Amino acid sequence: MNDPKTFYRELDEILDKIVTEEPDENFFIKILNELEQRFGKSLNLHDSHIYEKRGDEFVFVETSTPQKDSSIARAIPMSVEWIQQVLRRGVVIYDTPEAFQDFDFQLDREKYTPAAILVHNPVRKWLLVFELQHGWVREEITLFLNSVRTALNYRLFSEMMKSDMERAAQIQKSLLPGVSPKTKGYQIFGHSQPAEIVGGDFYDYFQFDEDDFGGCLGDASGHGLPAALLVRDVVIGLRMGLAKEMRLVHTVKKLNQVIQRSTYSTSFVSLFIGEIESSGHLFYVNAGHPAPFLVCGKQTVDLEATGITLGFLADIELRRSYIRLEPNSVLVMYSDGIIERHKNEDEQFGVERLKRLVMKNQEKSAQEIVGLVFDTVYRFGNRTQWEDDATMVVVKRLSE
Repeated sequence: MNDPKTFYRELDEILDKIVTEEPDENFFIKILNELEQRFGKSLNLHDSHIYEKRGDEFVFVETSTPQKDSSIARAIPMSVEWIQQVLRRGVVIYDTPEAFQDFDFQLDREKYTPAAILVHNPVRKWLLVFELQHGWVREEITLFLNSVRTALNYRLFSEMMKSDMERAAQIQKSLLPGVSPKTKGYQIFGHSQPAEIVGGDFYDYFQFDEDDFGGCLGDASGHGLPAALLVRDVVIGLRMGLAKEMRLVHTVKKLNQVIQRSTYSTSFVSLFIGEIESSGHLFYVNAGHPAPFLVCGKQTVDLEATGITLGFLADIELRRSYIRLEPNSVLVMYSDGIIERHKNEDEQFGVERLKRLVMKNQEKSAQEIVGLVFDTVYRFGNRTQWEDDATMVVVKRLSE
């Protein structure tokens, strides 16, 4: 155990340096080298390695020990369990056989214990992986890793908060889910493409237990910081209001009252939200949002509005509706930026073209369908800048 006064003084100094150090392309490795120099002996901190998220993988960037470079995994899929653990928790010490499972480094478990932290700004993510030598103390390492992660995240976020629009983007992107729910028998994937730095589209997932989950997609009117703040209120309100025994209509009505009382009272929000049971039952509320549709074979079914857009009236009428997702069916939620993208002055992509595209490719995975739609719609608009925010969430029920 280290002397507390010395430990905290040293820790405060390095945290201050993390926040104030002039940025350059070697920022991470400089910090990691200094962490090892200052705390290597006292915390039994050995080597450290940097990975950056690129697509569906974390790709190796650099190590504090160049001679060890060849033994380090070059790319690690996000689906690997130890990656999923740190994505969920932010800081993980892999000191149990279960936690160590699938860890990709060639480590001698008798000598080293791996630990990892996730650091990020609104658009990029990095993993910093540390090797702990025998003799490390959990309380000290946990405090150290959490403190370093907090300082790095503060630094990474603050660099992107240099204007009102960048602050709005930070708020908005931080609210989008980073990982899709893992539910047996289903795939779910979403993506949002703002037309400008920030937009009014949003989506979110709700994992109630291993069998039941939910999702929502909405569009807040307005632009810039007011729209981003409204989206923040809506997403946080939903996260606070929804639970396993959620009452969809009650929750959305309460949310409508929050929007009505908002400082940005001239704004409105369209919202589709649903709960999906493992058996395929989907209970949903559609508050004035473009109708999602369900594709199954050659059939499509629209999930029409069950009430008006939120924010118009203090007291609104809403009803809950129901549909069943059969095996191999595909549920598509989208914003109007998808169907209203223009090829020329008179031609839009349109919902019928979207339905045909999904129907033709319904055998693909949820992620593949979303990617295909965005690529097709982007090319339809002559690869020009997006005119409006475009968002899509696809839920696919797999064959039994």
